[in-house]
Amino acid sequence: MTTRTHHTDLAVTATGLVKQFGEARAVDGIDLEVRRGEIFGVLGPNGAGKTTTLSMLATLLRMDGGEARIFGYDPATQPHQVRQLIGVTGQYASVDENLTANENLWLFGRLLGLGSRIARERAATLIAQFGLEEAADRQIATFSGGMRRRLDLAASLIRRPPLIFLDEPTTGLDPRTRGQMWETIRSLVADGSTVLLTTQYLDEADQLADRVAVIDRGRKVAEGTPDELKSSVGASTLQLRLSDPQRLADAAQVLERVLHAEPVPTPEAGGLNVALVAADQAAEALIALRESRVSIASVSVAKPSLDEVFLALTGHDTHDTDTPDDELEMAR
Repeated sequence: MTTRTHHTDLAVTATGLVKQFGEARAVDGIDLEVRRGEIFGVLGPNGAGKTTTLSMLATLLRMDGGEARIFGYDPATQPHQVRQLIGVTGQYASVDENLTANENLWLFGRLLGLGSRIARERAATLIAQFGLEEAADRQIATFSGGMRRRLDLAASLIRRPPLIFLDEPTTGLDPRTRGQMWETIRSLVADGSTVLLTTQYLDEADQLADRVAVIDRGRKVAEGTPDELKSSVGASTLQLRLSDPQRLADAAQVLERVLHAEPVPTPEAGGLNVALVAADQAAEALIALRESRVSIASVSVAKPSLDEVFLALTGHDTHDTDTPDDELEMAR
């Protein structure tokens, strides 16, 4: 599903990236192409290798194999040039809790070579852009999780980099704050930035990403737009909730026989989703269930979700993994 693009249109290229931690391969031959001006999502569960991949591209980890280019520069041999072009927001806030928001941003600006006055002006602009004016002179220790994430993102933008790496930017945020972060990320791209983000949230990839690479256990298993990935598992999905949850196995057997596709249980008790080649297959499935005396409480036909895509590609959902978390891998 990947389409090769002329190199001048690319912010990031990576071929055969490998990272080894002892006997474990956290990243096992991943290829990526990120176009200028897009939001590119790297989707996978904890331990899939997302953070490790991003860290190698951002010059924070040495590559054990493969090669990469950031706007034509090699992270392995030209790390200084790469660092001038990127901003990085990790999973954990890098700000100093004993300083205020203004002081943190001013300090980041000075560390990055800005003059004191310019650093102060840039800090004030970012404080306003991220809606933190009322908290600008408060210590970070008093900030909520959402405020910390916004400030951390602001810190990565102090030099207005053309490429922004966001590692699970909304982890732990409430729905309202997540929505605010999504709008902020969209506005960065509207202003000319390119964003490479990692996420384990399927709805986040669906909402934000122009294209998505799905990775699992260190390998890329699919790539495309969210709609392309969804269409790969069927034109639509039949969503059922049974009147009697005890008949779930019976219903699944009927659906698999009629539709030749394996139904997926949903978190709701007595729920099943199954991919349809064509929407009119739903009628055949419902007739077969009625003939088998399986009573339906509710039914709908919808486009497949990225949850179903991920399950079809990997055999498990984004919260089911037996590999170490990326941060633990990096600490080894």
